[in-house]
Amino acid sequence: MLLRKAFAVLMMSTCLAGAADACELKIGVPGPLSGPATQWGLALRGAVEFVAAEAMQQQLIKENGQACKITVIPFDSKYSAEGAAAAVNSFAADGIKVVIGPVGSPEVTGTKPLAMRNHMIVMLNSFAKDSIGPQWPNVFHIGPGPSGWASPIIQVAKEMYKFDTALIVAPNDQGGTDIASVNAQAFAANGVKVTQEYFQRGTTNFAPIIARIMNAAPGAVDLASTPGGDAGIIVKQLRQAGFTGPILRLGGAGYPEIKRVAGGDEVLKDFVWYEPIYMTDQLQAVDAQYEKLMGGQRPENADFFRWLFASRMVMKAIANAGTLTDADKIAAELRKLPVSDPDGGEGHWIGKKFFGINQELSFPFAIGRVQNGKLLPLLRHDAVSEN
Repeated sequence: MLLRKAFAVLMMSTCLAGAADACELKIGVPGPLSGPATQWGLALRGAVEFVAAEAMQQQLIKENGQACKITVIPFDSKYSAEGAAAAVNSFAADGIKVVIGPVGSPEVTGTKPLAMRNHMIVMLNSFAKDSIGPQWPNVFHIGPGPSGWASPIIQVAKEMYKFDTALIVAPNDQGGTDIASVNAQAFAANGVKVTQEYFQRGTTNFAPIIARIMNAAPGAVDLASTPGGDAGIIVKQLRQAGFTGPILRLGGAGYPEIKRVAGGDEVLKDFVWYEPIYMTDQLQAVDAQYEKLMGGQRPENADFFRWLFASRMVMKAIANAGTLTDADKIAAELRKLPVSDPDGGEGHWIGKKFFGINQELSFPFAIGRVQNGKLLPLLRHDAVSEN
């Protein structure tokens, strides 16, 4: 598979050899390529490489009338602030002005200040409260976090299960508290009284937390951003302890791992969660397009599609700006673009209400449901709008 992919990239480069001599767009891609978060990093890298190959095939990026070679430069940021800072410094030394990534809040902390200092444009992902903001005018967000999707999912869950109290359980670091506090606001806005429980990341004994949840007797439990393995354990132990209410997952995707660890849909029983992508026939067709162009199968992680949509937006902005290195011009063109993707559909720019800046992409998403131990079809939800 690797040989096929390498051959496809070689052929693309060969076909544009003359153009490659004329100009080259370099895109820095910081993301975890080792460790527990590797799947997220591979989804990011795979999407950017695919979009780069698409753009070269279409001769989308030009300079002085000549089609440009597009080179994707990945960097293993190891899901850490230090790793991301090292990535940005490396990109700066190589003259790179366009960065797509990283994938998580720890990396974003190390990315933004250095990217701004080096006059880069960044399209990143993070569920932190300060992912983007007016102080980082060239930083964009690939899609909403719980500030966008929590309320619609709560509304679906309330309609299904009629609860008016909920308890949020999450890790006691920024990755947990930021998301839990946003979810708490969403519950309150939907008339649900909410309490919160936190645990130390790395906890292996959840018995005390299970006991406190059972004593609180909430109508529903939200796992927020609890890692999939830990969330599965909590679900299993809650059901064993006799909790019969619905369990929500409002801190990001993770259903397959939670189901695996908990012991199946019959243990999840009543479970509602966020899915980043509602798969359509058109999106499924991307698999064949990817294999034809890249010589192998796309990364399985669903975030591949969110990075696909965001990368295409960035590429269009570069083409419209007519520059490979002026981040301010590229950012200005990106802000002008309607949020739209040929495979993902129509969306909106949002973020002004939550972040103070309208630089967050919003595309349609899905709501997953298990009811009475049976998996139901995904519900499609339109792209969230702030209008």
